[in-house]
Amino acid sequence: MSTVRIRAQDFLSKLPLFNEVAPTELDQISAATLELYVPRGAVVFQRGDPCVGFHTVVYGQIKLSSTSPQGGEKVVEIVGPGHSFGEALMFVEKPYIVSAHALADSMLLHISKAAVFDALERSPTFVRKMLAGLSRRVHALISDVEAYSLRSGSQRVIGYLLKGESHEDGDLVTLQVSKTVIASRLSLTPEHFSRILHELSQHQLIRVSGRKVTIMDIEKLRNYAA
Repeated sequence: MSTVRIRAQDFLSKLPLFNEVAPTELDQISAATLELYVPRGAVVFQRGDPCVGFHTVVYGQIKLSSTSPQGGEKVVEIVGPGHSFGEALMFVEKPYIVSAHALADSMLLHISKAAVFDALERSPTFVRKMLAGLSRRVHALISDVEAYSLRSGSQRVIGYLLKGESHEDGDLVTLQVSKTVIASRLSLTPEHFSRILHELSQHQLIRVSGRKVTIMDIEKLRNYAA
């Protein structure tokens, strides 16, 4: 696995959580930051491991998941570049309640709990930013619960395909992870997920080729979701 060297200060300063932190504060946080290079398929941490800080992704993708007593996996979140995970458990000083695995060769920064707590004592701005970040995470979790409880499988799949962007007819959506991982993230079985894609294709709303999904009729696709 090839590695890329970076200055932690340069990367952290571009993140919303740190972009108003004074350079001297950022230097102190960076001094307590570790670079982690995680190959695809490797474990970052397991459920039950102690949480002594939080991670942010420089490049790659990290899957957060839990496993049922029967051995089934539920993907809780897929974390990409510029996003972080583990903050909440760091504050409550509890072990991890999920496991983290690399879906691709990844580089992470691990910011120690001690450095974060020191920064919180010194910087009101950092406190506000950290609370805002945790609030966004709670809002996202509530949205997930609402989606799984109130939306049909087709609505979840269409919402996933159209999230975060303004789409037009002919747009190409690339599935960044396997269909099995996406299905778990949407609380669907892989078979159900495949049936939904097939159904949308039969209605000529999308065209699927491997991980490439072409939007054929955006208006009908949105109406189908509604």
